[in-house]
Amino acid sequence: MLAAPSLFTLLRTVSRPVWRAQRLRQGLAALAVALGVALAFAVHLIHGSALDAFESAGRRADAAPDWVLQAAAGEFDEGVLAELLALPAVAQALPLLEARLQAAGPGQPALRVLGLDALAAASLAPTLLPRPQDREPLAALDPGLIFLNAAAQQALGLAPGATLRLIGPGGQTVDLTVAGDFADAGPPLAVMDLAGLQPLADRLGRLSRIELRLAEGVDREAFRSDWQQRHPPEAGLQLQSAADRASRLAGASRAYRVNLTVLAGIALFTGAFLVHAVLALAVAQRLPQLALLGVLGVPAALRRRLVLAESALIGGFGSVAGLLMGAGLAWLALRLLGGDLGGGYFPAAAEQGRGLQVGLAATLIHGSLGLGAALVGGWGPARAAEGLAPTQVLKGVATLDGPAASRLRAWAGPLLLPAGLLLSLLPPLAGLPLGAYLGIALMLLGGIACVPGLARLLPAPAWAQGPARAPGAAGWHTLLGLALARARRQRGQATVVVAGVVASLALSVALTVMVGSFRGAVSDWLDAVLPAALYARLAPVAGETPPLPPGLREAAAALPGVRGVDTLQSLALQIDPARPAVMLIARSLPERPEDALPLIGPPWRGRAPEPAVWVSEAFARLHGSQPGDRLLLPLPDAAGRHRPVALRVHGIWRDYARQHGALVIDRRDHLALGGRDDAQDLAISLDEGVSADAVAEALRAAAARLPGGQGLELQRADGIRQLSLDIFDRSFAITRWLQAVAIGIGLFGVAASLSAQVLARRREFGLLLHLGFSRRQLLGLVTAEAAVWALLGIVLGLALGLAIAAVLILVVNPQSFHWTLPMQIDPLPLAGLALAVLAATVAAAAAAARRALRVDPVRAVREDLG
Repeated sequence: MLAAPSLFTLLRTVSRPVWRAQRLRQGLAALAVALGVALAFAVHLIHGSALDAFESAGRRADAAPDWVLQAAAGEFDEGVLAELLALPAVAQALPLLEARLQAAGPGQPALRVLGLDALAAASLAPTLLPRPQDREPLAALDPGLIFLNAAAQQALGLAPGATLRLIGPGGQTVDLTVAGDFADAGPPLAVMDLAGLQPLADRLGRLSRIELRLAEGVDREAFRSDWQQRHPPEAGLQLQSAADRASRLAGASRAYRVNLTVLAGIALFTGAFLVHAVLALAVAQRLPQLALLGVLGVPAALRRRLVLAESALIGGFGSVAGLLMGAGLAWLALRLLGGDLGGGYFPAAAEQGRGLQVGLAATLIHGSLGLGAALVGGWGPARAAEGLAPTQVLKGVATLDGPAASRLRAWAGPLLLPAGLLLSLLPPLAGLPLGAYLGIALMLLGGIACVPGLARLLPAPAWAQGPARAPGAAGWHTLLGLALARARRQRGQATVVVAGVVASLALSVALTVMVGSFRGAVSDWLDAVLPAALYARLAPVAGETPPLPPGLREAAAALPGVRGVDTLQSLALQIDPARPAVMLIARSLPERPEDALPLIGPPWRGRAPEPAVWVSEAFARLHGSQPGDRLLLPLPDAAGRHRPVALRVHGIWRDYARQHGALVIDRRDHLALGGRDDAQDLAISLDEGVSADAVAEALRAAAARLPGGQGLELQRADGIRQLSLDIFDRSFAITRWLQAVAIGIGLFGVAASLSAQVLARRREFGLLLHLGFSRRQLLGLVTAEAAVWALLGIVLGLALGLAIAAVLILVVNPQSFHWTLPMQIDPLPLAGLALAVLAATVAAAAAAARRALRVDPVRAVREDLG
């Protein structure tokens, strides 16, 4: 007996010819693995690079202060600075005011301006320290001078010595001299003296934040604890660190990232299945070759390692391609979206647009995902190659069926399905629906494990078991009976084929129902929250919507055809430093607010001295609020002073726009509590038959006559609705793309599995041809078997897909994004998916059967008897 060859020799002599002959199959399997790796790696790179950009921008601006004092909303009174400087624990304090002002002139951009104390900035924020062109140090204290970093000089086209005209919030203009630059290398930024920016930005006596450096030996956490005891969170002043802000932003995008990563896992799952199908077909085609190797002395374990090595090569190529694709996708996303994942999670990173931050550890981990998925997919064919009996294969009496299913394996499906359902009902872990995702995986595996049991329940028609007929007299009903009988008998082979149908169809059905339900819910919600015909706001300034000019509301109300005008004011409120800010919305509410808000459940009908507030569903879930509860919120007054304000929750409303929560308060209550009247949006209701375009043109002309009214943007309600739905469709485009990938990979795997099984039955077909069956009858038999298996998979896939969709809608959405939506099932897309899977499976079986039936019956019988 010859010595066993090495694994490398077998790969070169046995595997290489197969790879060269089946480039397309191997390439598709590697591509399926690459897609999953690419999506997971891209999500990681986008998030990591964007968060690094934010932290880098924070490090430049903060110069690593010990603490940053900020208000819960807007600015705060500068009198706090004197209180801080009086504390022995505070060594230095840098007051800062941030404003976003529009540069005058056609085509000029908005500009982010920082007002600071140059004397304090020298040690606390050296990169923000102005560098006057004339080298006069005290020039930085001149309120008529401004300093631009390199990016701002390039964006504005101004050099030191030029004049920059800025437009204040009220429309007033101020000419400032560009006196120099400063070292900051980030996005466009300007600095000037704090005393000069406060009147220009209409923020006299206010600050945006104070950066602190503590005295030597002072404990940072003890200082914050002492400060918060004297200034509770309800007072609206919070000490935060750069790490706190980075963690808050990372948490803001966490649900989005996790859901994309789960989609990447789905792609890897389908990739593993395709690797399994391709290698199963390769093993089936090489049965005589593998058997001959066994006869020549190649051990069974070496045959297993050979197939596993082939799967590792597929996974390796797929992983390398996936890493390259993921890096390219992340680079493109950072270029197009600015690193904010398309959702505004990282504003600083979006402005800065830093490059990719690629780490070796993350690259190796994501690369190992593809390799692991390929090895999992190749394990079954490897065991089949190990367990074949060489002499029986060479005689033509061996099959690819494994050993009979044990009692434990027979009960695996019925046990996994309810276990998955129970697991999906677990509460979120660290705010993520990890139990639901694990439950979906168990349900998917359980559904596949149920295939043999369901195949055993297939009917065995009595007319198929009657007296034997001549082969030529076999009709379609006889062929169908034979197909049903074989499907019942060959349950192991059915699992391989039906698993592809179940997996791809279940995932596609689940995503179709989930996306359709979400889109329908958003459409209904938009109808409820856009009651007016026309909406107006000023063009954003550096990403923020400025307040409407005074007198615009009255001018709009006086226009002919206008039935009513409502204003809307939004204020970001930082209630919890560990969580993203919630949005406080002040708007005019009718006597029955439930007529204007899409409420969930009945409103609170009690009486209370506190003003009413209506919380969104996300806010209620995150903060545990219920109708009738009393809320204590840090609200600023018109002078920027924060104080705790008590409000009473009167109801919970549905909101699909603000994932981290929103509050609605009546505009009159907001003004009565001392809030500023800084409305940013105007909602205009029209009389019946009045042209919205004509009113928009008249309002635009009226706004142009008001100070600061230039650049008014008007949109019709139907335009906003369509734009919102278009954004929704773009956001879920990757989901639909993955649906197509899952279906395509699943069907390709089904075709490969059918080809492997039909190929293994060539001698059986030869014997039947010798006994008098026609090729057409055998083709009908194989097609009928595939149709029976496909129908079994379609029924199971539809049921399993609806169950997974229910988990996605009823569990994952509330736990990930803190809102609920009704489950809406449109039967037409599901019927289209089912028919497409059935047609593709039958077509694949017919094509495989035609190839296998090209056999000489005499030769087949001789091989069988020999």
